[in-house]
Amino acid sequence: MSGPLDGVVVLDLSRVLAGPWAGQLLADLGARVIKIEHPVRGDDTRGWGPPWLEGEEKGKEGREESAERLAAYYLCANRGKQSLAVDIATEAGQALVRRLAAGADVLLENFKVGGLARYGLDHQSLKAVNPGLIGCSITGFGQDGPYAHRAGYDFMIQALGGLMSLTGEPDGMPMKTGVAITDVMTGLYAAVGVLAALHERQRGEEGEQGEARTEGRHIDVALLDVQLATLANQALNAWVTGESPARHGNAHPNIVPYQAFACADGYLVLTVGNDAQFARLAELLGQAEWADDPAFATNAARVAHRETLVPWIAEALLTRRRDAWLADLEALGIPAGPINTLTEAFDDPQVRHRGLCRTLALADGRSVPQMANPLRFDGESATSNGAPPSLGQDSDAVLAELGLDAEAIARLRRLNIVR
Repeated sequence: MSGPLDGVVVLDLSRVLAGPWAGQLLADLGARVIKIEHPVRGDDTRGWGPPWLEGEEKGKEGREESAERLAAYYLCANRGKQSLAVDIATEAGQALVRRLAAGADVLLENFKVGGLARYGLDHQSLKAVNPGLIGCSITGFGQDGPYAHRAGYDFMIQALGGLMSLTGEPDGMPMKTGVAITDVMTGLYAAVGVLAALHERQRGEEGEQGEARTEGRHIDVALLDVQLATLANQALNAWVTGESPARHGNAHPNIVPYQAFACADGYLVLTVGNDAQFARLAELLGQAEWADDPAFATNAARVAHRETLVPWIAEALLTRRRDAWLADLEALGIPAGPINTLTEAFDDPQVRHRGLCRTLALADGRSVPQMANPLRFDGESATSNGAPPSLGQDSDAVLAELGLDAEAIARLRRLNIVR
């Protein structure tokens, strides 16, 4: 798929979520992303089911054959890539990856610190064959420090990095988020770093003055670093006060009213962002005097008196059905919305209009659902049309580009070096 990164070649040696998420974003932007996988196991997430994408494919002689069973988890982060299944623990496999690296722009990996060096496939080693190669290493804790040797997983990082201490009801157990948000954010930061390094290298190749360089950078991205960096206002709440913020459940630590409320038949979220919106809310609830009360007139006052104000709002909202409230709130320009399930969110008119739910065709003919890339360029979605590949789907094509003939590829396959 053509796009802003057309012509960029990425070797994606990552697996699970953070690294593949970065690789998928680069593929959506037009890069050619070659996913390097173990010929037997593939990416770990291929087996992280149920749920699975089920289906049958037709064999070459017309007989029914079972299609590869693909986990939904794998399908969420590998769109637009090619799959080369090669055993990098073998010398022959390592040689193939080095040949690919010689013509690549980016190496994306999430091995433990030093994990690729034992195969001679780390960024420093591969720069010997391609000085311009940009390396991006994603780990739990970074390339140095007392925890550098540890494996990192999103759930554990949410706990260690403080996010769980902010999530959940005040009197309940700290909770993780419903999505592995640290992995996703790490993938986004990794992609941003790659884009910056590509831009810097391009400036050097064009001979611009200043700090431009032609050598590829090595980007070090750690889940823990990203977790702390994305605590946003909560991090500064802690720094400014010297105290760790408390959990507020579905309420906001800095804004009132900004939380979930029950209605007669369901739930809505009310997100009052300024005093004018609050005044309109007060009038809608039949309590116009709240807007002039010094205890509620400003956001700071409302935060200080939330224990009084929030129960009154909650009592009022229980008197009518959710959709009736939402219609009135919309008419008055007061931000609010329903608490949807995922299937309800997929069916939302705005979601359908924006085309966020896509369907792509696998090589075996099955259809696979995808959530579209939220980026749009000139009105067009930056979403690759290439479905997530089956294991080793592109091995023959990639190896042929390296100059291997059918006999050489067949020999590698017999030796279980490639699939």
